[in-house]
Amino acid sequence: MSATVSLLPGARDESLLLAQLRRARVVAVVTVDVLADAAPLARSLTAGGITAVELALRTPAALAALREFRTAAPGVLLGAGTVLLPEQADAASAAGADFALAPGFDLATARHCGVIGLPFVPGVATASDIQAALREGFRLLKWFPAEPLGGTRGLRALAAPFAHLGVRYLPLGGIDEAKATAYLAEPAVAAVGGSWIAPADLIRRREWETIRSRAAAVVALAGATFPSI
Repeated sequence: MSATVSLLPGARDESLLLAQLRRARVVAVVTVDVLADAAPLARSLTAGGITAVELALRTPAALAALREFRTAAPGVLLGAGTVLLPEQADAASAAGADFALAPGFDLATARHCGVIGLPFVPGVATASDIQAALREGFRLLKWFPAEPLGGTRGLRALAAPFAHLGVRYLPLGGIDEAKATAYLAEPAVAAVGGSWIAPADLIRRREWETIRSRAAAVVALAGATFPSI
């Protein structure tokens, strides 16, 4: 049985979320088109040892899928991705999300998440983005799209001026299993995320065992490479 890392009720803050992500090390990014796929997908990922998931709010079924995922995998650290507007944050929180993520930094959405007590991981791509997030008190940031921005070399260069402030990153975008190890070796990286574990085509074909196997492989890789984390 896989370990669980759910957030404690009433303790939804950035520092706890950072600690949870550092323990999880890998975030499976998923997109659900058909509601009936949510529960078996959740069971496949958790059977493989995945303890953190980002479910993208990009389809009509997404919010209902978030609820189904929450029910099927109550111990998973569950993030709602592509949260672009305050009302999406409200809906994600109501559906059971533990935190929200965005591809960029929208001030209204970031502040609204603070009001409703939903940890928010804003997306950054430039030094100016990071400075804007820092002004609002954020120290955990989604670096997106990671590979088009230069991979680990790009992240290292961008992160350097802010390292003394304890900024940590969740890189996503173009990362696969082969590249994940390099990201996890970066001191500024809290965890790494990607859709290669459960890509849309495998979900559509309902290849749950393949998804479980991919999940187990990346969890083993992260654990073997970083056993003390």
